[in-house]
Amino acid sequence: MEWVVGSGMVLGLLAVALGVASMRTGWTLPWVRRRVTRPRIYGLAGLLTGAPCVIQGFYFHVVPSPSWEFRFFGTGAFMFSGLILMGVSQMRSWRRRSV
Repeated sequence: MEWVVGSGMVLGLLAVALGVASMRTGWTLPWVRRRVTRPRIYGLAGLLTGAPCVIQGFYFHVVPSPSWEFRFFGTGAFMFSGLILMGVSQMRSWRRRSV
C-alpha cells in the first residue's frame, strides 16, 4: 500500500515542479507547447492538480489524518479546479483574430 502512496507523491511532486517552471519561465513540456496559449495559467493548473497528491501522501505518513469527507471533497475541489484551468490555458485568446 505504501508504494501506491509513494508513487502518487512522486507524480504530484513532478506536476508541482512542472507548474512552477511554467509559471516562472513560461516553459511547458514539448508535446503540449503547441496547444498551450497561456503558460502561467497552465502552471497554476499544474500546481492545483499536483498539490493534492502530495498532501494526501503527507496525511498517510506524517500528519494525523482529518476526516475522509474533508480529504475527499478538498482534494477533489483542487483537482477539478486545476483541470478547468488546464482547459482555460489551452483556449485561444478572444482578443486575437484567427485568419
